[in-house]
Amino acid sequence: MLLLCTFLTLCFSAVHSQFPRVCTTDEALRDKSCCPAWEDGSPCGSLSGRGICRNWVTNVQFPIRFAARVPQYDDDRLNWPRDYFNRTCECFRTYGGFNCGDCRNGFHGEECDLVKTVVRREIRELSLPERKKFFSYLQLAKTTKSKDFVVLTTGDRHDRSTYRFVDATIYNVFAWIHYYSTHAIMTPSSFDLSHTYAHRGPAFPGWHRLGLLFLERQIQLLTNDEDFALPYYDWRGEKNCSICTNNFMGKNDVQGNLDPSSYFASWRSICSSFHFNDAYCPGVDHENEMERLLRRPGTHRTIKTLPSFKDVEDTLKWSVFDRSPYDAGATRSFRNVLEGFMRASDGTTSATTMHNQVHVYIGGTMSQVPISANDPMFVLHHCYIDKIFELWITKYNGNPTSYPNNDQPGQGPKECCTPYFPCFWNKDLLRKSTDLGYKYSTYQGS
Repeated sequence: MLLLCTFLTLCFSAVHSQFPRVCTTDEALRDKSCCPAWEDGSPCGSLSGRGICRNWVTNVQFPIRFAARVPQYDDDRLNWPRDYFNRTCECFRTYGGFNCGDCRNGFHGEECDLVKTVVRREIRELSLPERKKFFSYLQLAKTTKSKDFVVLTTGDRHDRSTYRFVDATIYNVFAWIHYYSTHAIMTPSSFDLSHTYAHRGPAFPGWHRLGLLFLERQIQLLTNDEDFALPYYDWRGEKNCSICTNNFMGKNDVQGNLDPSSYFASWRSICSSFHFNDAYCPGVDHENEMERLLRRPGTHRTIKTLPSFKDVEDTLKWSVFDRSPYDAGATRSFRNVLEGFMRASDGTTSATTMHNQVHVYIGGTMSQVPISANDPMFVLHHCYIDKIFELWITKYNGNPTSYPNNDQPGQGPKECCTPYFPCFWNKDLLRKSTDLGYKYSTYQGS
């Protein structure tokens, strides 16, 4: 696979996971500028009024008790995207994308002036032809190299001269974004295992919402199907995983291998076998080193069931989005109950529930947090988690002001969501899904 860049031995600061290919040249990295030209030949389409190249100014104001800890961190993702780029595109009106050459979520057309709201449906609502189309789209995304993005790899995160960018398929870029954002935060000599950028804090539902939007949009562009929407899996009250069959996501044998006749039997997991805090996905450019997908639903020694209807109802009774200490120990917090660190019924008892429970129940690749996005079951599961998030927003009129100030690294309200271009503030993902161009069906389940 093509080696695109070797990092220069410079003093870097921070950027996002889906690195635009045109911004990984030696010149762009040396100048710390990611303002690619659009079709009119100007950076960020400035001549056409699509956007401008702006100096990136940090919006992070760390609380006093966290500020003292900041110098301990030497992480390339903190204060995103400052470690890599000081200048990026700021897109105007309904334009979007890393060079303002695309449309914001919810708009399409040459001038990005057409409003579109796609509908995400439960996968069992899809007809057989619709399911097959979805599976074929996933397969296309899994096998098509991304023309716009590359991924970062290194065997030694403490040595910037080993960092390099390589090609990846569209789906693998999506899986890598999750892998990259869930790595422990690096200090000059060790790692802070208690924090990540995608979990254990207020950014959890919004970060995953943005990841799903990224994949959904990339598939729309790949297939030229502006009506495409990701489906979800409503797992409430299921005694067994009803979609773990070859007609849907694939059945597995006792070792966890997917049936050869299933749609995803040939899929391999990017970054698998490399669960090392000091590495970013070594072996990404050697597909023969990647593990096949594994699933073992219902075989965990303690997690034998999926969350119930009541679990979801109880989760939605917590009206406060998140509470101090804004981590896995937060009590009576909707975010922490939804993420699955507290029992939904009382909000104060530590337990593996909701989001976490489903990951553990499905088992195999899904139960390994860094690489879990490799399994397309991750997409269906997180679309349903996002639907619950949307129900909470509707019920309590949740909006960006509901997002709390907090001292979790990378999860402040005005920190850029790692690692996306252009910058999305964490708080701005806490808004109605129709503002982002999609909504959910009213599937009731069985």
